[in-house]
Amino acid sequence: MDVAVESRVESDRIGVARKVKAYFALTKPRVVELLLVTTVPTMILAAGGIPNLWLVVATVIGGYMSAGSAGAFNCYIDRDIDRVMRRTKNRPLVTGELSDREALVFAWALGIASVLVLGFFTNWLAAGLSVAAILLYVVFYTLILKRRTPQNIVWGGVAGCMPVLIGWAAVTGSLDWAPFILFGIIFLWTPPHYWPLSMKYRADYQEAGVPMLAVVRGRAVVGLQVILYAWAMVACSLLLIPVAHMGLLYTAVSLVAGGWFIYESHRLYNLAIRHETVSPMRVFHGSIAYLTLIFLAVAIDPLLPFLHFA
Repeated sequence: MDVAVESRVESDRIGVARKVKAYFALTKPRVVELLLVTTVPTMILAAGGIPNLWLVVATVIGGYMSAGSAGAFNCYIDRDIDRVMRRTKNRPLVTGELSDREALVFAWALGIASVLVLGFFTNWLAAGLSVAAILLYVVFYTLILKRRTPQNIVWGGVAGCMPVLIGWAAVTGSLDWAPFILFGIIFLWTPPHYWPLSMKYRADYQEAGVPMLAVVRGRAVVGLQVILYAWAMVACSLLLIPVAHMGLLYTAVSLVAGGWFIYESHRLYNLAIRHETVSPMRVFHGSIAYLTLIFLAVAIDPLLPFLHFA
């Protein structure tokens, strides 16, 4: 029996609960969660305090739907290489829990719904930025860059920076320098976040024919690039202090967390050039901790004057 036919038959036999879980998995919730962590703090900074809670809810829901749509399109387009890689072997289109058609319809429906939610409940600038984010991830990254160049994650990472612009636009109806600095932090964070992961799964990417930097250049080059991007990321994070008038909390967190991440980046490189056993996932998980701390500081810093007053 043809693989596509087998997948469709298996999909038809799956119960409702498992089907819903499969659709949820198609949105790549772990990736979306990280993106939304950056959205709410940006909205607090834009408002100079707690923004309208209904606006936050609408932005978070619309943002999740937008990012989930992009993730679903990505799973549909990459279903061939997902079947090859161990890291992605449990995705719904590989296991047969969803058919190709179900995934594609879901991706389109979620994307259209996200634009309507953001347009009607926030503003149309935020909705337009959401459309741009989907196109950047699906067309620019997945279709054009991913299988052609080791710079795929660098420029493809632009899509992951869009939630801060969407969050700022939802609150103010416009854009300013501060959200673009936040955009720059995430842009420079993406390579040192993702390249260590590609080091761990180098064999998978090589077998799938995806030219990640770790595949085409090796560990030492990856380690050096992680260092360069880490330094640039920390420098960019410090620009927010004068531009957005950030206080002592954000300043301290950006310096301490940034210094720690730079140390971990240098450690990875030093182990790589000495041909010792490296722990790329230590840097990968460290990058998540770094971004979380930075955006927690972005959220809390504007609220400190109100807390002091209370």
